[in-house]
Amino acid sequence: MGYKYDRAQILDAAVEAVFDEGVGQLTFGRLAKRIGINDRTIVYYFPTKAAMITETLTVLGTRFQTVLEEAFGDQVLDHVEVVRQAWPVLTSPEADQVFRVYFEVVGLAAAGVEPFSSLAPILIDGWIDWLAPRIAGADAGARSAGATAAVALVDGLLLLRHTVGPTAAGVAAARLGID
Repeated sequence: MGYKYDRAQILDAAVEAVFDEGVGQLTFGRLAKRIGINDRTIVYYFPTKAAMITETLTVLGTRFQTVLEEAFGDQVLDHVEVVRQAWPVLTSPEADQVFRVYFEVVGLAAAGVEPFSSLAPILIDGWIDWLAPRIAGADAGARSAGATAAVALVDGLLLLRHTVGPTAAGVAAARLGID
């Protein structure tokens, strides 16, 4: 007898649960109830809550990176120009959903909550590593520094967007020459 859901289907359901309820609410029991299976089935695929959360955030990040790749194309750009090109995508409803989760993870990490304290640096480093080859620079160190600056700029603008509102973020982006 096979399982009713496979790993990919459970991960899809976990992503939707995170969007609907937040990553802090993702548990074996809640996810199992949501999709109508036994929580032991989820444990079969994800032996720990940290593993389930990590895999869910990885899926979410990979999906969003695909969207961003379309915005960047094959160009290698200055860190500010990368943010400028990405800004329309970063302010879309799809991105708002993703960044609500991202800021929840970062907030839980800042509060010292595990597994988020361990996951947030990995997420941010992964974002920088993914972005670095798209940044102009004389060497890998310069590209990494540019990617770090781009992430800091994006995070700051999006934090404004998600806390104060789109208007404040738009004003700040315009002042920085992003919008």
